[in-house]
Amino acid sequence: MKKSEVRSQKSEVKLSNLFVPGFKAAGIACGIKKNGSKDLALIYSETPAVTAGMFTKNKIKAAPVLLDMQRIKKGLCQAVIINSGNANACTGKKGMAAALKTASLLEKKVGIENGLAMVSSTGVIGELLPIMNGIGKGIPKLVNVLSVNGWSDAAEAIMTTDAFPKVAIEKGKIGGKEITILGIAKGAGMICPNMATMLAFIATNAAIERRTLQSALKRAVDKSFNCITVDGDTSTNDTVLILANGKAGNREVRSQESGVRSKDYKTFCNMLERVCLKLAHMIVRDGEGATKFLEIKVKGARKQIDAKKAAMTIANSLLVKTAFFGEDANWGRIIAAIGRAGIDVRENRISIYFDNVPVVRNGIGTGKDKDAMQVIKKKNICLTIYLGLGKAEETVWTTDLSYEYVKVNAAYRT
Repeated sequence: MKKSEVRSQKSEVKLSNLFVPGFKAAGIACGIKKNGSKDLALIYSETPAVTAGMFTKNKIKAAPVLLDMQRIKKGLCQAVIINSGNANACTGKKGMAAALKTASLLEKKVGIENGLAMVSSTGVIGELLPIMNGIGKGIPKLVNVLSVNGWSDAAEAIMTTDAFPKVAIEKGKIGGKEITILGIAKGAGMICPNMATMLAFIATNAAIERRTLQSALKRAVDKSFNCITVDGDTSTNDTVLILANGKAGNREVRSQESGVRSKDYKTFCNMLERVCLKLAHMIVRDGEGATKFLEIKVKGARKQIDAKKAAMTIANSLLVKTAFFGEDANWGRIIAAIGRAGIDVRENRISIYFDNVPVVRNGIGTGKDKDAMQVIKKKNICLTIYLGLGKAEETVWTTDLSYEYVKVNAAYRT
């Protein structure tokens, strides 16, 4: 199956010389995937790391998600093991036992305290996770190949229908100390906020207080992973974890100092947001069957939540997405989506732009469809909607919907 031009774009980061002080990573094949590809990854911190997480809001949650939601209350983690090819979701008590066994085997092998290992899975729903003949045999090999430069292997091992591994890194200084934030992610289909069928794992050598780390992660996720959609589906396994081991030796970052938002917190948040946004954009560009990368900006809403609703309604509209795939500048589908978004709108105040080409002004078409047709032929398109009711705005990112998306997902299990 030929991959689209958008999907073929690689990670913005060269998969070499990736390094976070105090962390090691690895990725191997342990037999979960039928094609023999890498399917087991490990992220390990030399010392217990302060940990924060965000998880799927799907009411049906996979065993590893339920386990991690319990363990993260401790606020510390030293190792995260991730398998691809099997979601370990909708597997009942046996599934939870498999998640617990995976964590236990890892903890014993690397010699860390019970409860300091997190588990994550992605892949087919409803199949039992092979422990003794798969993960059980893979863990010793995985631990043996742990390396400070093992991030590229780990990024590859968490992929399912992904066309390329997703890695992002930021470096900066806090209190004169060099801070590194590195993230890996997977995701290409079943992508919609809350979060998506995506996994993301982030490591940093920053010293940061636990509640501050959770606040920074939530802020970053809300501005990145919760602003993307490929197909409107939210998975059972969505997880974002961040581990901070403090190896940088900076003064502990706290959200406030003397009642004022701290400068260090702002610096850390900005770095983390850039990492998450880079990963989120890679996920959209890797959307199954994607031929277009669409940025949708809604401005002039009464409230930010209204802007977000309008943007996501447009982004998830099958008619809008297929119009972009067919390179048809059909703005009528866009304005119809705005009207059913469940927000306050005034038709005679709406304006729509394809890049810089106005196709609608004050609710009336401008007749510039030919100019818009030239824009829609591009791979990267910015769609801007002005509602004319206030100052709130929001931006989301999505893809078109192609024949290949149907092919990929029609044959996912076969």
